[in-house]
Amino acid sequence: MKRRTLLQSAPALVLAPGLAPAQSAYPTKPIRYIVPVAAGGGSDMVGRTVTERWGQQLKQTFIVDNQGGAGGVIACQATARAAPDGYTLMQGYVATHGTSPATRKLPYDPVKDFTAIGMIGATPNVLVVNAALPVKTVKEFIDYVKKNPGRISYGSAGQGSLTHLTMELFKQQINSYMVHIPYRGIAPAFNDLLGGQTQAMFPGLAAAIPHIRSGRIRALAVTGLQRHPQFKDLPTLDESGFKGFDAQQWYGVVGPAGIPAHLVHQLNETLALVLRSPELREKLAIEAIEPSVMTPEQFAGFIKTDIARWTQLARDRHIELDS
Repeated sequence: MKRRTLLQSAPALVLAPGLAPAQSAYPTKPIRYIVPVAAGGGSDMVGRTVTERWGQQLKQTFIVDNQGGAGGVIACQATARAAPDGYTLMQGYVATHGTSPATRKLPYDPVKDFTAIGMIGATPNVLVVNAALPVKTVKEFIDYVKKNPGRISYGSAGQGSLTHLTMELFKQQINSYMVHIPYRGIAPAFNDLLGGQTQAMFPGLAAAIPHIRSGRIRALAVTGLQRHPQFKDLPTLDESGFKGFDAQQWYGVVGPAGIPAHLVHQLNETLALVLRSPELREKLAIEAIEPSVMTPEQFAGFIKTDIARWTQLARDRHIELDS
């Protein structure tokens, strides 16, 4: 009788409220981490620096897979098509999940095709001018532009890049005109700025630091809502009268859509532990990146807001590029 009673009660034990099914251990094998740029450079450094320490938290190896090309489209497609099991992640950034969706028709949906895991951090853009230009403040620069209509040109890393859109946002807000000169990357854009062929630019702070410190270009203000720790005397555009002017080169982690919530939580919690490390902060300072901890929900909201910001600007300025 006792044995029959025990067998009859077994299903009730399995289905009892509050008893969740057992979840397999994770991770049990290396995690593929797609970086949407070629090896070398700042973005790659960020990915390798973070995953080395993240792997220690998860007690598993990350394998960095550099998939450059097509402005991040190849990497995004590979990520979106991967199994949503937590073993394929990607370092999304402002181009793949911000400016490109705003200016191009893409073969992926930057929101629906991905699972937001968490932010890594961001570096501001900085308004810089050739050192020979007779301006030392944002106000003086605006006055100079308005007194020289059509005679001031600015460079960018290319059509639709963050350096392009940030200056277009600035032009929109000052209601003035400057000639846009797009380059194939930030290095040649700097060459012409240093040589005086262009007069201004909005590069990422990390790329600008050597030239600012050499005295060959002059920094007027940074984007973002707080002054940067490495340039505490440099005002923000928000302080300079452009309330809420926030354009930054950001990096975060996404995976394919449909990753189970418990894996997303585990990945986010361990990533947060890595980002709170003073040692990591020091490493990322090489690229002028300030670590930023966000929940998956906060990061997903951040991505949507960034896409909406640049999409609106692209419409207002009639910026639409071929995919």
